[in-house]
Amino acid sequence: MASYDIAIIGAGSAGLTAARFGTRLGARVALIEANRVGGDCTWTGCVPSKALLHAAKVAHTVRNASRYGITAKDQHIDFGAVMGRVKGAVDEVYAQESPETLRAEGVDVLEGRAKFQDARTLAVGNQEVSARCFLICTGATPFVPPIPELEDTPYLTYETFWDLAALPDRLVVIGGGPIGCELAQACQRLGSRVTLVEAADRLLPNDEPEAGQAVAQALRRDGICLRLASPVESVGRSGHGPGVLVSAGGESIKGDAVLVAVGRRARVDGLGLERAGVEHSPRGIAVDDYLRTSAKHIYAAGDCAGGFQFTHYAGFQGAMAVRNMLLPGRSRARPQHPPWATFTDPEVAHAGYTEEQARQRFGDKARVSMLPMAHVDRAVTEDATEGFIKVVRRSNGETLGATVVGQRAAETLQAWTLAGDNGLKMADVARTMQAYPSLATGNQQLAWDAYLDGLTTGFTGKVVRWFAGSGRS
Repeated sequence: MASYDIAIIGAGSAGLTAARFGTRLGARVALIEANRVGGDCTWTGCVPSKALLHAAKVAHTVRNASRYGITAKDQHIDFGAVMGRVKGAVDEVYAQESPETLRAEGVDVLEGRAKFQDARTLAVGNQEVSARCFLICTGATPFVPPIPELEDTPYLTYETFWDLAALPDRLVVIGGGPIGCELAQACQRLGSRVTLVEAADRLLPNDEPEAGQAVAQALRRDGICLRLASPVESVGRSGHGPGVLVSAGGESIKGDAVLVAVGRRARVDGLGLERAGVEHSPRGIAVDDYLRTSAKHIYAAGDCAGGFQFTHYAGFQGAMAVRNMLLPGRSRARPQHPPWATFTDPEVAHAGYTEEQARQRFGDKARVSMLPMAHVDRAVTEDATEGFIKVVRRSNGETLGATVVGQRAAETLQAWTLAGDNGLKMADVARTMQAYPSLATGNQQLAWDAYLDGLTTGFTGKVVRWFAGSGRS
């Protein structure tokens, strides 16, 4: 029986980060993967979807080149070649995390399905593995809702979408969250006719309402038919052909394919968790703030732990789990307000409190500042004035949260992520000089305006004006 300091089940973002960190600390680490090292992010999530979105944006830019005084020839989109480029991006990322690469770094990669035999032993294929500590990071799978007739109808998820040989002429997307919005826009821009169906009355329900409105406006402008406030009643075949018929909101929608994108569920089945004394439910594995399960030497991180389902969140938790296993003291690893981004065009990026959350927590001490992208010079020069920067702060200037909608919003957000995590105030952001012209200058503009508002109102404002005016004489 092979024995390790840490045995990690799952080689996605959390597992990869944990394995490399543990090895760097000098621990003997086994990384066990039943499918492909890299997990959803590399193979079916972040990497392929962003590569596809980039290709779609290139097509959109060429299609609208006359707006900038450039004449482009008739456009032809070779979907096979597009998917070839997507696969190339996946392969490049995978090369940095392949079993061979990891083994060269000192990680013992075991390929096979892991199952607890007891609290201290795993079966991996025909071998057994024991460890001082275990980390479960098995990720999540697409959630398929119990829609009548769906199980008898061919449908796509974010996992099977990448097997398409041809782009559907008519695509129906069920779900207005990040995955649904991103793939809907990409397919529309590459030539499909897309209808997006969402049960709620707005897109991106976890983001600020203004962000969902901006994305809805952009999708409609691209030609996508949005059916909001339209719960799906059934999904079946359309006649005797290969098409599908989606009934939603009392209407029938015909398509050549349907993509189900209504969320993900934790992958916890088949691990033998009962034998190890690990409490779990369909929502995921129960962990404390330090990622310990009900068996104190077994930890869980990432999507399977029932929290936020983001690659960066999983990677952070993977590192924190190893830190808490091996090093003195403990670090909390379940932040309540992690940053996230949806990579539509325009992008939506968020960190910290939303306005509604801030008002619930801080009442009338919560303040809101907004700056339209039309007031940011770099956005004007790039014809990217759609969107805004919205910051929620306390009356003392402390930053609580931010949303950025626009080009490269995820990068522009970083100043507010840093400010929120370190208790910085608007004055701190205002004093941080940004290179001009960059989108980040919008952060400084907004912070400066908010700082001046606090400086020139109320009793403080009276004192400042006295010094600036009559106080000099």
